Amino acid sequence: MLSEKIQLVLNKQLNAEFHSAYTYLSLAAYFEDLDLNGFAHWMKIQYQEELVHADKIYTYINDRDGRVVLAALKEPRPEWESPLEAFKWALANEQALSQKIYRVVDEALLERDHATHTFMQWFVNEQVEEEAIVRDIVSDIERIIESKDGLFLMDRDLASRAPDDGPDSPV
Repeated sequence: MLSEKIQLVLNKQLNAEFHSAYTYLSLAAYFEDLDLNGFAHWMKIQYQEELVHADKIYTYINDRDGRVVLAALKEPRPEWESPLEAFKWALANEQALSQKIYRVVDEALLERDHATHTFMQWFVNEQVEEEAIVRDIVSDIERIIESKDGLFLMDRDLASRAPDDGPDSPV
């Protein structure tokens, strides 16, 4: 059974994952409006991954006899100045999610809730990977930002992203 404090921080994380998904969907819409469909495709897959992350937390709360409490989602930002700014925003979003996950881990340690601590390690590892991927994309965009051909090629590369299908796949 979850303590009240752990249940509270897990529900906050659940809602943060839903907001993150909502943000990625808004980013996808932004890129679709620019006819950068590869960029949009990448964001839609990220949107789906964030929903899977939320579902993992939802299931965990229920498995531990907790109560899921859904909160209203804040409207995501609809516009960015450039693809570079949009991906920098995505990186900041991932970094903020990491900090929130660390707060859940810290609280689990304080409460000596070993099950929640163990459960959250998947998210800690996932965030390391997600931050690195988005950081690499930001670096790539910075290198080609002045080149329409480079943007075209990058759009094509991002269109090839497939949902992860490994054993720990979130999608």
